[in-house]
Amino acid sequence: MADVDKKCVRQRFLDFLARKSLRLTGPRRAIIEAVFNTGKHFTADELLKWARRRDKSVSRATVYRTLPLLTESGLVSELDFGKDHKIYDPNYAEHPHHNHIICQDCGKIVEFESQKIEHLEDEISRQLGFSPRAHRLQITATCEEFRKLGACSKKED
Repeated sequence: MADVDKKCVRQRFLDFLARKSLRLTGPRRAIIEAVFNTGKHFTADELLKWARRRDKSVSRATVYRTLPLLTESGLVSELDFGKDHKIYDPNYAEHPHHNHIICQDCGKIVEFESQKIEHLEDEISRQLGFSPRAHRLQITATCEEFRKLGACSKKED
């Protein structure tokens, strides 16, 4: 995400907090900076680690209280890929119509957008008497590198 886009998204979240009469504390600022300075999907534990690099006082509780605010604001999406933890997508704000392919072996997540899929969703929705507001497509697969080599250099850590 470009610096201008990051600032815009960050400001949208700050405006969201203000509308809810919530203060911007130092720990919450560190969390926000960590979220909007990555293009990577992340877990709550990863966010805690990143935020603590910015502000050592960030607590696990503050991370867990801030994540629902980020998702409620519509700027971060919470994803459930069938693991024992949720994954958060900071790319949702600027690319709300993207989809995911997840390697079931190595855990790699790849995002993609498709005009064909969007067109098909619109067509099906109209045929059934609906107007689409959001969508989510998730494909579980095996990546070629893992299949060939038994390991993947792009594995999510």
